[in-house]
Amino acid sequence: MRRRVPAVTCGLKFPVRKAQAGKSVKIAVVGLNHQTAPIALRERVAFAADTLAVHLATLTALEGVAEGVILSTCNRVEVYVASREPAVATAAVCAWLAASHGVEEGALVPHLYTFLESAAIRHGYRVAASLDSMVVGEPQILGQMKQAYQDAAAVRATGPILNKFFHQAFRVAKRVRSETAIAENAVSVAYAAVTLARKIFGHLADKSCLLIGAGEMCELAARHLVTQGVAQVLVTNRTWQRAEALAAAFSGHAFPLEELAANLDRADVVITSTGSTTYLVDPAMVRAALKRRKLRPMFFIDMAVPRDIDPRVGEVDGAFLYDMDDLHQVVARNREERGEAAAAAERIVAQEVPDFVAWLDSLGILPTLIDLRRRLEEVRDAEVARATARWPELSSADRARIEDLARSLVNKILHAPTSRLRQLGARRDSDLFVDAARYLFALDPLPPTPDDPDPVE
Repeated sequence: MRRRVPAVTCGLKFPVRKAQAGKSVKIAVVGLNHQTAPIALRERVAFAADTLAVHLATLTALEGVAEGVILSTCNRVEVYVASREPAVATAAVCAWLAASHGVEEGALVPHLYTFLESAAIRHGYRVAASLDSMVVGEPQILGQMKQAYQDAAAVRATGPILNKFFHQAFRVAKRVRSETAIAENAVSVAYAAVTLARKIFGHLADKSCLLIGAGEMCELAARHLVTQGVAQVLVTNRTWQRAEALAAAFSGHAFPLEELAANLDRADVVITSTGSTTYLVDPAMVRAALKRRKLRPMFFIDMAVPRDIDPRVGEVDGAFLYDMDDLHQVVARNREERGEAAAAAERIVAQEVPDFVAWLDSLGILPTLIDLRRRLEEVRDAEVARATARWPELSSADRARIEDLARSLVNKILHAPTSRLRQLGARRDSDLFVDAARYLFALDPLPPTPDDPDPVE
């Protein structure tokens, strides 16, 4: 659902600036993900890696966009921008997303979400910490987010705002992983299977894995195994071409399903997920394989329904067998534990957001403080010069005393408004006070009004 931010009117009589130096920069996010858009639409608006540089150039050229980062994964496409006019920037980004991918804006916008200011910061932190992922706690998104930032920084699409924001997001994600157990418990069947294998063997770095079947479940398990450092991937499948393709994806080796019994001993971990209506692995095959392995243990994970592995395999010494019921029990237990960790992670995010908001707001105050001091110092210097010009008999010591007095007066006059403006930087309406200060001290030229007389030729 697209988030709408209401416009704010202040009712002030002095001119309101647009995108001037004193106006603070905000973070905004426009995107869609697995919760808001079907995969068919996500595919259409995904960004290819080899086109990112061009797209980042057009993104940062949009009205209101000062800096930009594009995060494009299989589950989300998000655009992060820094802008002094976030409402203008997000509208431009929505239209740009549609146009750059040849999608009707009316078909895309209902699937987009928009976050502004503190909500955008919170969203970015949650994405980095894997709180917004399909599988909460999965580690891949943080790496993808780091790559997206590096790609944008490489072509100078980022600046001081997004640089600091993304580094803060990475720090928050690291804090979440170090202070909570959010990544410790498997919450998908495939990941649970790999976690169980790691518990049986301690580590998988020198182990081999055999996939019986070449479908989505086996492929996902293989990806988790490779992430855990498994040494070799073997694949067998009724369709030989599919077995070859999956083995090639993991630099592995394929063999025909008819040769399963002869090759079973090559695997430390066996994962099955086929549509077979009969058992593919029986106790006799396993005993023979264990004998050839000199009784080195084997771990069997049967993710098929109906099952691919005869349940009696679990009774063979040296064979560890888990089926879908076992895996679902592990997942259910871990999901509950991960939910508690996710709640703790949300609290960490909530703690971190206000600090970045305060830093952003302070940036809107700083240029005004600099301009205010410069203006008063200009007045001070002009008045001191005018006064001392009328007293040529003044000694250099007297001139220095006058200059010190004028400097001290300016500092005392500036103390209260400077302190107050700094304090107001944390308020959501701080721009109103900045505008007032700039108007009252004439820090910006006034625009012409209909009441102004015509200039004299």
